[in-house]
Amino acid sequence: MVGEMTDERGPFTDTEVASTVPPSVTVVAHDVGTPGGMERQLAELCTGLLTRGYRVTVIARRCELAAHPRLRFVPVRGPRRPFSLAYPAFLVLGSLAVLRWREGIVHATGAIVLNRADVVTVHFCHHGYRAAGAAPQTSRPGLTHRANAAIAAWMSRAAERFCYRPRRARQIVAVSGGVACELERFFSAAAAGVAVIPNGVDTREFSPHPSARAELRAQLGIATEDLVVLFVGGDWERKGLRVAIEAVARTAAWRLLVVGRGDEARYRAIAEREGIAGMVHFAGPTDAPARHFAAADAFVLPTLYEAFALVTLEAAAASLPLLVTRVNGTAELVRDGVNGWLVERDAQAIAQRLDELREDPQLRATMARAARASAERYGWESVVESFAALYGRLATR
Repeated sequence: MVGEMTDERGPFTDTEVASTVPPSVTVVAHDVGTPGGMERQLAELCTGLLTRGYRVTVIARRCELAAHPRLRFVPVRGPRRPFSLAYPAFLVLGSLAVLRWREGIVHATGAIVLNRADVVTVHFCHHGYRAAGAAPQTSRPGLTHRANAAIAAWMSRAAERFCYRPRRARQIVAVSGGVACELERFFSAAAAGVAVIPNGVDTREFSPHPSARAELRAQLGIATEDLVVLFVGGDWERKGLRVAIEAVARTAAWRLLVVGRGDEARYRAIAEREGIAGMVHFAGPTDAPARHFAAADAFVLPTLYEAFALVTLEAAAASLPLLVTRVNGTAELVRDGVNGWLVERDAQAIAQRLDELREDPQLRATMARAARASAERYGWESVVESFAALYGRLATR
């Protein structure tokens, strides 16, 4: 249920706090609570703040938080696609909404408004992405989509240069040490003020669930004894779905479960070309990904660039050995050979690791326990507490 307050309503009417005024935070984001790692992270943060007595204003295109007396949702009405239109539209309309509706600490998620913000969380560094050698992100082939992606990438980098200056952001927060290093490299004037607060994970929701495992496998036609490696995410080319499919084609007995939105026809064709069309299951996007993690035996993400992929934390919490590339966040989470492996974007190398897990059930079980233990250090309680402490420090300056 979307928060009930809109841009047509006045100040908060919270009778619970008539005698005292709790701290207030204005969260600015494209979307909150919708499918996607950053969107779910923001939902957890807002929910945690409300639990702690904060008054929370959300300025976004969509907000799928449950209604709460201390929650105000200010919708930003504008196009969602293409990004080359949606991004500048939100930049302008969101900035106007912040001018009118801001209350307390202003927390922006990335370079998305022109206002001065107290906190800017960097979930994706476009300068770092470009330096990694990645092509502009596009969901479909074709000249029009490539042009849109190139324009969008240029605008995103220009906005970063403007928004990450000390005069525009009092405090920049990186979601991983790797992103903090990127900010230091590309925005040296802001680097001295960069803090690191990583993403969190709900270790109760993402955990081994035998009943969910059996139910989903039955729906997909996967036998109990089959080994399943899970891939979760969009932007399939960057995240390495092609490599994952080719890796499974080189293994003896693994199936691949794909969760997320992408060019399914193209990747089905890759699976057919590799001779494993029946071994790759496309589940599509989902609002409830936990059961897909529960249905798997390992997790693969041969991605080219990440800030700190929330799905790797969710996989670890679900006790899945991790096979991921050495990118921001994963390099901090994965202990090579203990809770998984840091791998190259190389199908044969990933296939070899998968076969090691198949041949040694004890190794698979040991890595599963180690992955779960590593995720327990990233509970949402500590993440929300870190932001609350940061807001408190900024409020007193």
